[in-house]
Amino acid sequence: MGLEEAVERAAGLILKAKRAWALTGAGVSTPSGIPDFRGPNGLWRHHDPERVSSLEGFRHHPQEFYSFWIRRFERMSRARPNPVHQLLAWLEDHSLLQGVITQNIDGLHQAAGSRNVLEVHGHARTGTCLGCGKKYPLAWIAARARAERVARCGCGGLVKPDVVLFGEELAPDFEVAQQEMTRCDLLLVLGTSLTVWPVAGLVPQAAAHGAVIIIANRDPTPFDELAAVLLPGELVAVAHALKARLEVGSA
Repeated sequence: MGLEEAVERAAGLILKAKRAWALTGAGVSTPSGIPDFRGPNGLWRHHDPERVSSLEGFRHHPQEFYSFWIRRFERMSRARPNPVHQLLAWLEDHSLLQGVITQNIDGLHQAAGSRNVLEVHGHARTGTCLGCGKKYPLAWIAARARAERVARCGCGGLVKPDVVLFGEELAPDFEVAQQEMTRCDLLLVLGTSLTVWPVAGLVPQAAAHGAVIIIANRDPTPFDELAAVLLPGELVAVAHALKARLEVGSA
């Protein structure tokens, strides 16, 4: 099936759906200048995630954690939504999508106009003191980390950004996402390798409850055989083509 035919079929399925959701990963934000983790130039090719992205790493090597992440958090805060984010906001605005389940922590879905966003890996807007639970904005955490190499609360506790690290439970939004997978009739998967669990398990869960699966990703995923339509290639080009077709179909 060529891309044009695949886009045509995907658009038709989306227009027919009554309760569609999207599931997004790092590939959705790479066109906005935010590096992914497992791609050819992914962050984990040059850094040990156990040291810079796990709860144990944060507790035992906090200076290394802050050094690694603060620059990236600030980069996220300057990033702008791309056509993939805009497509999903448009779908929700036209009642063709219930919402977005995202593994991303950058807030770009909300910046694009998506209103119902489940952030299963948390977000980088704030941080929480591991000692007393006090909340701090990202700007405060970044300034303190730059000045003192770590961000400590007035109580002396380390302030951890509100992102889900390896070794932590997923955000409460994940339970909501699981519930939605039992009743959605279409799941549009965008820019994720579907290798990180338990989020990857949402795809077979949705399929088991009868949902149509559409996967748009640069590389093959472990669940391609579950997809009614595969949309390979660069996501921005796919998003442009899909939106153009949907605009015609929903007119």
